[in-house]
Amino acid sequence: MSYQEIIYETDGDVGIIRLNRPQARNALTYLTYRELEDAVRTTNARCLVITGEDPAFCSGDDVKQIMASEAGPPVESLERTPRLTPAADALLSTNVPVIAAVNGAAVGWGMELALMADIRVASERARFGELFVLRGLVCDVPGLGRLAQLVGREKATEMLLTGDLVDAAEAQRIGLVSRVAPHDELMDTALGLARRIAANPPLAVARIKQGLREALDPDWNALGEWVSRSLGALFQTEDHKEGVRSFLEKRPARYVGR
Repeated sequence: MSYQEIIYETDGDVGIIRLNRPQARNALTYLTYRELEDAVRTTNARCLVITGEDPAFCSGDDVKQIMASEAGPPVESLERTPRLTPAADALLSTNVPVIAAVNGAAVGWGMELALMADIRVASERARFGELFVLRGLVCDVPGLGRLAQLVGREKATEMLLTGDLVDAAEAQRIGLVSRVAPHDELMDTALGLARRIAANPPLAVARIKQGLREALDPDWNALGEWVSRSLGALFQTEDHKEGVRSFLEKRPARYVGR
């Protein structure tokens, strides 16, 4: 498949997915989600590295297209057929190990994307943030089902309820990332790790991923349905609309609890 908003390339048995909307800090559109899902589901690689074109890893949803367009967010679809989103399903169910090479800001769904990876390698320029609360929304399933496993419930709760950013050094200190590399060495570091994993017996690697899911993961489908229903309700609130308006107008938000 020929992609427009991602780049897929290979390095031996390693597949590399690059989000390719640098002018929008790799914000995700409906097309980006579809292409990301397709690349994960169709890869023949033994290990995947996901990164973004500088200057960001992923700044989350494209607010203008997904939240502030004339059509608005897909409320009717969320309420009619609540489900785990297809891109999240692809990433959470694949038996191919995934490494996130976080080269800059990973916020909103960009943070969720990093959490869905098995291993996170961060540039010294990386920043992480669960910004959903600032838009009057809940996070996607990884923020609920994985973040606390990595950093502990208290720190996860703090990140989810404040929307505060965490820099690369703090991310390593709290266990959110496994290692931090100088920015110009990030891809070499991530690819070196990916090549080591890809050189191992693929059937054993796949079984290990399956075992980790069995031992540690919640029921992603049930959690995805809960997230969909919650978003369907929250997208219709005044606080969500104010969160979007204040972001676009670059001013402090004024929430009213409705």
